[in-house]
Parts: sequence; structure tokens; C-alpha cells
Amino acid sequence: MLALRPRPLLAALSLLLFSAAAAAQSGPAPVRFLLTFDDGPAAAVNDNPTVHILEVLAHNQHQDHIKAVFFTQTRAWHGGGTEMGRWLIRREYAEGHVIGLHTATPLHSNHRFMSRETLDATMQLGVDDLKAETGVAPKLVRPPFWAYDADTLASYHAHGLHMLLTDLNANDGKIYGINFSWHKRSNMLKHLAETRKRWAAGDMPSVDGYTPVVVTFHDVNTYTSSHIEEYLDILLDVARELNVPLADKPFYDNHDELERAALAATINSTDVKPRLPGLWNWLWQ
Repeated sequence: MLALRPRPLLAALSLLLFSAAAAAQSGPAPVRFLLTFDDGPAAAVNDNPTVHILEVLAHNQHQDHIKAVFFTQTRAWHGGGTEMGRWLIRREYAEGHVIGLHTATPLHSNHRFMSRETLDATMQLGVDDLKAETGVAPKLVRPPFWAYDADTLASYHAHGLHMLLTDLNANDGKIYGINFSWHKRSNMLKHLAETRKRWAAGDMPSVDGYTPVVVTFHDVNTYTSSHIEEYLDILLDVARELNVPLADKPFYDNHDELERAALAATINSTDVKPRLPGLWNWLWQ
């Protein structure tokens, strides 16, 4: 007796149902931490915090050759506007990191408080500064103080820039001279727990098979610099505690993959109201 063969249509339908069930069971794509650093580079000739962070990213106990996005202040009088600062921007790019723009003003100026004409001028300066050092125009921008509105977004877009905010924040920005933290782990646990809800709901982008979770540090902070490997430990530890599935390589180590993931996580409309870090959410949202 001849064996009965399933009809092609039924076979195709069975395969489709199996694929859908497998996809539903697998859930959202595993997480990969997307590290970002604001306010740098530092200008110190000795014991430079940006240099130390670059060294730890290159070689550490978890994953060598980690790549990060550095949001630079290209004309900061104590950083990117110095010869050391410009050299570090070139080094960051040469080592495969993504270079974004933070400010192109001598101080950490609030973009939201600038006139459109002034903001456009500083955006062009920043783009030109980074292109002069790296040979390519930046694609990413992060507003100082997380302050933005429709006008700032329009200026960013006019200069080919996309705004990246954050999911997790180390709260390590210097405030009134304080640059240390006694709550590194509890802070990261809290932020990742909130982010996990959005991840589980499928509300976060998936890029190259992974869900990028943006983490913000400040590379000019000497405390952050001396504790950066501990911060990496904490990120992995709180992910395990919260049962967040991580990629085999939990950090990005490829420039192009990092840039694609960052661009997918950008905010391009004021209609979207992401939660901003700390008191900035109360001020701006």
C-alpha cells in the first residue's frame, strides 16, 4: 500500500503554524547592553579617565573589545576643545567606537534654551569638528541635560543627527562636585526592572537578533572611570537577578552593529514621551 502524503497546502500551513508557535515561545530578542558615555573626552594628560575607560573596554574579565558610543563635547574648554581631547576623539574612532555629538559649546549648554539660529550654528560646528577628526559626519546626538523639544529635534534632523536617549542611567553625572555613588547596584536594578517591562511587552526594537538596552555613563567622572569594570559586573548581575536573557556577547563589540542598534533606539518625534533620567523627566516631560 502506498503511504499517504500530506497535501502541499496542509504541509505549508503546518509549517507556518509551527514557526509562529516557536516564535511566540521564544519571546523578545535577547538583550545586549549598548554602552554610552557623555561629556568627554577628558583633557587630563595624566590619569585621564577617558583613557582608563577605553583600556577597560578593550580588555576586561567579561568581554574584550567592547565598543561604546561616546557623546563628545567638541569645544569644551576642559575637554574636547583641547589637543588631548581632540586626540582622544581620534583614538576612540580608530578603536572602533561610535562618535556622537553632545555639544559644540565651551560649556555644557542647554540646547532647549538656545535660539534656533544659535543651535543650528553650534550643530554645524559640532558636525564639522567631528568630521575633521574622524573623517565622517556623526549620526547621533544626545542633548545636554536630556532637554529637547520640537525645535531642537528639527535642528538635529536638519544636520543629519538622530537623538539617542537612554534606558538605564548610572546617575554618575557630576552634581555640585559629587562624583561618587553608594547605590550603583540598586540604581541599575531599578532601571533594568522598568526596562524589562517594555522588553517583555515587545515595545523595544530588535536589531540583528538582539534588543539593545542603552546604558549611560560619563567618561569625565573619575569615580566612573575607576569603577567601570564593577559597573559591567553589576549590569550582568542584575540581568541574571531579573531573568533577563542576554546575548552570548552581552556587550556590542562591532562598530557597525553598534551604530545600527543605536539608530534603531533613537527618538524622532516629540509625540513619543520616553521617561528621562531623574528630575529631568519632571522638568522636561
